[in-house]
Amino acid sequence: MTTVIIYSICGILAYLLGAIPFGLLIARANGVDIRAVGSGNIGATNVFRALGKGWGILAFACDALKGFISASVFPFLAKTLWAFDGAAVLPLVCACLAIAGHNWPVYLRFKGGKGVATSVGALIGLAPVAAGVGLLTWALVFVATRYVSLASIVAAIIVAGVVWFFYAQTGILLPVVLTVLSALVIWRHKGNIQRLLHGAENRFEFKKRQEGSSVHGSTVGKVERKISNR
Repeated sequence: MTTVIIYSICGILAYLLGAIPFGLLIARANGVDIRAVGSGNIGATNVFRALGKGWGILAFACDALKGFISASVFPFLAKTLWAFDGAAVLPLVCACLAIAGHNWPVYLRFKGGKGVATSVGALIGLAPVAAGVGLLTWALVFVATRYVSLASIVAAIIVAGVVWFFYAQTGILLPVVLTVLSALVIWRHKGNIQRLLHGAENRFEFKKRQEGSSVHGSTVGKVERKISNR
């Protein structure tokens, strides 16, 4: 099997996997259209706000797995099944396409999330040290400020610096790609940055489960009223 075909197969699979909107599916299974709740984003943070901690963590884990599987499992399968040794490039291509799939999913007319969780999963597969530093940074900033967006932005900046410190000696391709992906995460938060600058960004509140339940209840109530009026 030729190199072009292997890249095409793995790349298409990575994009299609990344495009699966787990946050939307999890919310829909609970009777909620996540695009009509809170920020309208299909990512884990909005699921957390709307449905509670457990569902939010599940959405984050599923989105992260999309990045990890694309960056690690698909290249491993290519090497195992077709004896393809593209360790330097194929994982990066698959990671980028998985993140692109999450941000611009074909299933949702290319309107997706911000790619943070999927980027984290890909980063764990590509550069685990940078992933650990990034997650620690995110946790510290979030605990200090309770701004999810600010924590994600600062973590992306730190990751961009860490990859050059720890991984540049093996070549610049990995640091360059991860720096671009970090910049993409920041760019996807451009609306949040504007709200942060104007003091209009919402802090994350942990006591949102009741509100999430009320949203769920109101959604169900609306459906019931429509049925009763028919």
